[in-house]
Amino acid sequence: MSNPQTNESSDSDATQIARRLRMPVVADLSEFVPAPTFLQRISIAHARAHHVLGLQDRSGDDLWLAIDSPAGYDHLDTIARALAQQPDGTFQRVRLRPLPATPTAIERAINSAYSDQSSQTQTVIDSLDREALLGQIAGLGPREDLLDTEGRAPIIRLVNHLLFDAVKSGASDVHIQPYDDRLVVRQRIDGVLFDAFEIPKRAQEEVLSRVKVLGKMNIAEKRLPQDGRATVQLGDRTVDLRIASLPTSHNERIVIRLLDKSARLYSLAELGMPIHDFRRFASLISRDHGLILVTGPTGSGKSTTLYGALQEIDSEELNVLTLEDPIEYQLNGISQTQINEKKGMTFASGMRSVLRQDPDIIMVGEIRDSETAMMAIQASLTGHLVFSTLHTNDAASAVTRLLDLGTEPYLVSSSLVASLAQRLVRKLCDHCKRPRRGGDSLPDVPAELLRSIDRQPSDLIGVYEAVGCKACRGTGFKGRVGLFELLVIDDACRELVQSRANAAAIRQAGLDSGMHLLSTDGLLKVHQGITTLDEVLRVTTL
Repeated sequence: MSNPQTNESSDSDATQIARRLRMPVVADLSEFVPAPTFLQRISIAHARAHHVLGLQDRSGDDLWLAIDSPAGYDHLDTIARALAQQPDGTFQRVRLRPLPATPTAIERAINSAYSDQSSQTQTVIDSLDREALLGQIAGLGPREDLLDTEGRAPIIRLVNHLLFDAVKSGASDVHIQPYDDRLVVRQRIDGVLFDAFEIPKRAQEEVLSRVKVLGKMNIAEKRLPQDGRATVQLGDRTVDLRIASLPTSHNERIVIRLLDKSARLYSLAELGMPIHDFRRFASLISRDHGLILVTGPTGSGKSTTLYGALQEIDSEELNVLTLEDPIEYQLNGISQTQINEKKGMTFASGMRSVLRQDPDIIMVGEIRDSETAMMAIQASLTGHLVFSTLHTNDAASAVTRLLDLGTEPYLVSSSLVASLAQRLVRKLCDHCKRPRRGGDSLPDVPAELLRSIDRQPSDLIGVYEAVGCKACRGTGFKGRVGLFELLVIDDACRELVQSRANAAAIRQAGLDSGMHLLSTDGLLKVHQGITTLDEVLRVTTL
């Protein structure tokens, strides 16, 4: 075994046992792999309670038990006997060697090891029986750990596994949809819904009730829609759940939005913005005043783009405040405020309060009404840089949308700096994508679009197509990338805004000044082998 990494500041208990064993304290267990037999026979609750984890080195020759105290050393014989017992009841001698490690290293390794186990959802579904389903549905503590299913009632284990599988698959939403003869669980992955599991109809009431208990909703009320919230743990990951129920003809339909608090934030450079748009947008967000809008339908990545923009801003020198519904990620150095319309905290009223906080930059989650639009514009005209979002189909329509909300044209033309429209398309899986065959036909692409990326129709024959493999769950796609359309408001656009020109005229002015359409960016990403033409056609019109 190679010399493991040591940590001089490790816990005194770990140092004590290491001194007794004449071994260094390991601060990084990444050179080991979890022992499969340990994960199968020792629950995560036991491993956490006693701070132990069975490991083997990369060669698989030696079996180790990571411990951080003399108390962990006392578990060697007990765990060795548990690992020695064979499925047929016989025993096979197991030599288990102690490995002193820091508490932090062990905790991190435990969370990683158990979260990497294959989902057991279908196994739990197959083993359900009527008597078990009618068992007690226990209440939850403030945070349920989805990895800890030891000793749980079958229905609790089932719901935990459903959520665990969704988080592990990178799903943004889980749909629990009742039909006449079954209960279907669907996952939205990369913006597309997939049927994940079918649950027997006899389990329907218990599953729906369990999810409502999670969200602290009224399980007796089945005739009215309800909303609930919960926070669960997946090892060291914290996931917020937004739960919404809706009565249907076959009982209640429930949708769970998953917000992974530990998911990393993306920088502007990682969003897939074309280099010319990236440079222009990066320069725009460094201005000291004005209104910058990001537009697109729900789920098109607008918030991710705004978070990326805020990360580019020096929050030590500037006072940055946000109004959000909901707060999806925590940003260092930035004050974030949650909108609560039930208690009177709206975007408009929040803007009034934010403006009294001496802000330099304000991010408003969404402009929903004329009052919020006016507050955002007034703030941008009085020396603040304001970011916000609108639900429009393209960049030019953001201008006409502001006018439709009752804002005067001269205020829009004076305040609006730029409008960025975007969509999300699925990226081809790098493990299985392959070039299209030469004989395959492609949809007709307008000649002007091909000219906009300086390509000929024959250039698209060699692009890649989706195949499907285990890594991408057989879809051929893994992850998403943005398509962008940046309209910078110049003098020509301002004149059109003041004359209340329509979106088509404003769009043409943008094209004349170098704007690229969403479809143009999509076609460029097709040629680069990032996505497919069918994906671009799904979210744009050529």
